[in-house]
Amino acid sequence: MRRTIVAGNWKMNASKESVDELILGILSGMNEVSSEVVVCPSFPYLSQVEDLIADSQVKLGAQNLNTNSSGAFTGEVSANMIKEFGVGHVIVGHSERRSFYGETNALVAEKVKTALDNNLTPLLCVGESLEQREAGETEAVVAEQINAVIELVGVGAFSNIIIAYEPVWAIGTGKTASPEQAQAAHLFIRTLLGESNENIAQNTHILYGGSMNAANANELITCADIDGGLIGGASLKAEDFLQICKAG
Repeated sequence: MRRTIVAGNWKMNASKESVDELILGILSGMNEVSSEVVVCPSFPYLSQVEDLIADSQVKLGAQNLNTNSSGAFTGEVSANMIKEFGVGHVIVGHSERRSFYGETNALVAEKVKTALDNNLTPLLCVGESLEQREAGETEAVVAEQINAVIELVGVGAFSNIIIAYEPVWAIGTGKTASPEQAQAAHLFIRTLLGESNENIAQNTHILYGGSMNAANANELITCADIDGGLIGGASLKAEDFLQICKAG
């Protein structure tokens, strides 16, 4: 049975003061949580969070990485850099990176490979826009995103990859895919993986990443193929985040 995973993507939010308050709030309720929990702060707060979660069950993730190990890439960070702060997970291919910064399927696949080569667990984000969903292209778009990774690293690599399905139209909009819509997309992803390797398909964690919150988390996570959530805004409130971590 796949263990529930809940990852908090803080995006470009927080301050030194709020990080202390948020992490201490999360830690205060972790004794009631059986899910695997990951928090992904902005780069400046990695060291602070690393110290705060030391000796706890909370794991540390980063929001991005560069495919190069070093060099003249102003504003970028490498896998080696984030690993120095105890990072074990890294978000790759988030829709905001794809849409705002032009990250292609090929680049996202390269980032997945870089993460794997450096013993980091990629949180691979896939999903469709509202226009693509309304045009009936959801499955084609998601398949193209996942197949780009399979072609580069092989389906076997998904034993070390977590997928996050994030319908772009439901991120930061307050809209959420219905449990039926979300489950259908997750089942499609699992079936797609199963075409290459059924064992990998059944053991790959697929998280939902479209405005999951304390109110809808339990209904979503109890769906057969939804193994947790990649949480945005609700991860910035300890009480809400903990409630999601206890769902399922």
